[in-house]
Amino acid sequence: MEIPWSAVEARDTGPVALVMASRFQLSNAWRSPVFLVHSLRLWRQARRSPGALGVSLRAEPLRGTFWTLSAWTDRKALYAYARTDPHGRIMKKIRPWTRDSVFRFWEMPVEDLPRRRDASALWDEAGERLARPEERA
Repeated sequence: MEIPWSAVEARDTGPVALVMASRFQLSNAWRSPVFLVHSLRLWRQARRSPGALGVSLRAEPLRGTFWTLSAWTDRKALYAYARTDPHGRIMKKIRPWTRDSVFRFWEMPVEDLPRRRDASALWDEAGERLARPEERA
């Protein structure tokens, strides 16, 4: 299942966006229904958060795998969202349910972000980045 890319018009947008992709693999797929409900709440919160430029969600509940894709004006906006409830509270609750989680961050021109619901090219890039081993600086 997928919730298509939802672009958000943000004020004070600079020329570069911070993109974040994540993948969560649950230790037991039977947690998927509750994880999905929480994911939808966080998707809605992200869309309303200051600095959000766009957000999408993919899920394979029977496999216990969930992906997020979002774009932000900067790290400050992303981290503010991450600390704000319900995100902060929900992440503490669901962290023990995950067998593995991967996060990737990169920058791209704001003008290259999807403007419509089709974010397939951005999802392709996210998938490639999530599949690679993390590069250490």
